[in-house]
Amino acid sequence: MSLISKCIAEAVGTFWLVLGGCGSAVLAATFVAGGVDIGTDTAYPLGIGLLGVSVAFGLTVVTMAYAIGHVSGCHLNPAVSFGLWAGGRFPSGELLPYIVSQVVGAIIGAGFVFIIASGQPDFVLSGSNPLATNGFGTHSPGGYGLGACFLIEVVLSFIFLVVILGSTDGRAPKGFAPIAIGLALTLIHLISIPVTNTSVNPARSLGPAIFAGPELLGQVWLFWVAPILGAILAGFFYKSVMAAGNELDIDGEVAAQQAARTR
Repeated sequence: MSLISKCIAEAVGTFWLVLGGCGSAVLAATFVAGGVDIGTDTAYPLGIGLLGVSVAFGLTVVTMAYAIGHVSGCHLNPAVSFGLWAGGRFPSGELLPYIVSQVVGAIIGAGFVFIIASGQPDFVLSGSNPLATNGFGTHSPGGYGLGACFLIEVVLSFIFLVVILGSTDGRAPKGFAPIAIGLALTLIHLISIPVTNTSVNPARSLGPAIFAGPELLGQVWLFWVAPILGAILAGFFYKSVMAAGNELDIDGEVAAQQAARTR
């Protein structure tokens, strides 16, 4: 598979992640529709809430993993690419093209969400987390400080990569990795939406922040540093402790290269 094809797949996949995850938070989380009840105007709450947004993020990963996993490995996340590199699953020469593609997809996805949201007459970029941005302090949904937000992003990114590396290990049951990874991302959102609005993905954080304004953009550094740090730590940890010298398999190509070296 050519690098161009892989990068296009990553851009499309990350677009879908931002549209599905951030889009559900912006457009559907607290949606209220007008209705008529016994001749009286009323409002029926139809919002999907925190649980629905968490599930939406997980579903984007599950669906794209099956759609493009065989093309690019379905990273959709610079932290995942760094973690797989640290775990010996991904070549360093493809890191930058993958990350650029993921960022481009995330920006397009966030822009699309912004355009759709702007179609509502009373839409304004307001509140602590417009366009489902990530933040700390006054931009944390629960008012959590910098230290707590940094720590939870590192730890959850670490666990996310352990799940990814473990479920795609050559010794793991075949065909179930997308489900495990999607469920892990759902659980991560259930834990940390109140803290940081959940990132564990630098591209996902950058895309909405670009449209939300300089104040949110000024906090994006945390959501690059913390997830990538946690992912790299997980990659080294899995490679040195959990792999135990066994052959690993991320997308078939790495396994084939490793098998060739043993002949």
